[in-house]
Amino acid sequence: MTTVTLVYPYFRPSNDESIFRFPPLGLGYIASYLKQHGVSVDLVDCTFLSQEESLERVRRSDPKVVGIYSMFSMKNKAMQVAELLRGDCELLVAGGPLPTLNPEDFLRDFDVVAIGEGEETMLEIVREAEKDADLSRVRGIAYREKGKIKLTPSREFIQNLDSIPFPARELFDNQGYKNYYSKRSGHTVTTVITSRGCPFNCDFCSRPIFGNWFRTRSAANIVDEIETVLPLGYDVIWFADDCFTLDRKRLIDICNEIIRRGIRINWECLSRVDTVDREVTEKMKQAGCVRVFFGIESGNDSVLSLMRKQATAKQAEEAVCATRMSGIQVGAFFIVGYPGETDETVLETVRFASSLALDYLSFTLPYPIPGTPLHERVKDKIILDDWEEPKHLPIIQHKLLYRSSFSEAKLKFAILKATVQFKLRKYLGARVYKLIGEPFEHLTDFIFKLLR
Repeated sequence: MTTVTLVYPYFRPSNDESIFRFPPLGLGYIASYLKQHGVSVDLVDCTFLSQEESLERVRRSDPKVVGIYSMFSMKNKAMQVAELLRGDCELLVAGGPLPTLNPEDFLRDFDVVAIGEGEETMLEIVREAEKDADLSRVRGIAYREKGKIKLTPSREFIQNLDSIPFPARELFDNQGYKNYYSKRSGHTVTTVITSRGCPFNCDFCSRPIFGNWFRTRSAANIVDEIETVLPLGYDVIWFADDCFTLDRKRLIDICNEIIRRGIRINWECLSRVDTVDREVTEKMKQAGCVRVFFGIESGNDSVLSLMRKQATAKQAEEAVCATRMSGIQVGAFFIVGYPGETDETVLETVRFASSLALDYLSFTLPYPIPGTPLHERVKDKIILDDWEEPKHLPIIQHKLLYRSSFSEAKLKFAILKATVQFKLRKYLGARVYKLIGEPFEHLTDFIFKLLR
């Protein structure tokens, strides 16, 4: 029997407490799909392993086929692992967002690139490898033949997501994830994905795997999976969809099914500000929702238009208010220094973000991910084409990857300023903030404008 080992090359960094970590469900789905069809599968999730430990685990499984996942932040590691495993398997397969966008780059180190959704494609690759047969019969791949790159016809999206077996969670280090989150936040978190695709076209967002076609699982199927997660001992489920609240009826159906079955589990999700209101958030709260994250991105409507968000600052304010009034915590993500911004628009975003009644606030710099309109606009200005976590914990863990009208130091100052203002407002109250926070705000506005 052919043995397949899937590798998630996200190695344990020194600053282990700095970011969110979730099991790679994409590989979990592929693993369960292969197992369903009689393939022997191992999954090496490197999140809590060193590179040496990970390579040893792969070699112990003695695989014929090794599949390695890659996205924007792990390109170099994926290439390095492929090179180190070249003599330990017969076929090296790359998959994930970045190989889908740029298969030619990966065919220097890999034999095959799986383009798009991986379940059916990986199974067909394995079947052909078992027979030493012709890879040209596999749809949705790129490969080399006699030194030339060959692309096979594209594979259609999987239409019925309920037909895909639940991810092979037994192959993840569940105890490692629980220990990590217990130490980080006092409770444990794992992920569930209930849909694929997003119909929106935000300027900075890349969707090479699932595309724009919004496909969903049924409410019953989703809650069936939740029931398989409960025995693993997690406290919270993170619904890792691009936008869990996109389809109002589906969302209410899921909530009603959780309530009908009497399931008691806290959960969190990512939402758009134009998809929730008080009626929806009340139902979400009743079904166990404890926190919603909104990708607000900017407090200036002109910048939101540049980002193609199709939402306004007013809608953001209303969504935050409705969610908080239902007793659900609110988190928000913002971007500062977007191409086309000015000092005033950055400061407007800082003021807006720090004034919202949030429980969690996060800022980032613009990241020109390949395949996005943002990348196309700044590709001639890019100075770094790969981003990895720094080895030592910086004050603000972000890098400016292209030449901008703002310096990295200036934008990090804006992030620090916003964070301080947010905490002052949150913990001092309006009266004390007027005495302490407003002078700080005016002084740092002035300093920000002086920086280059």
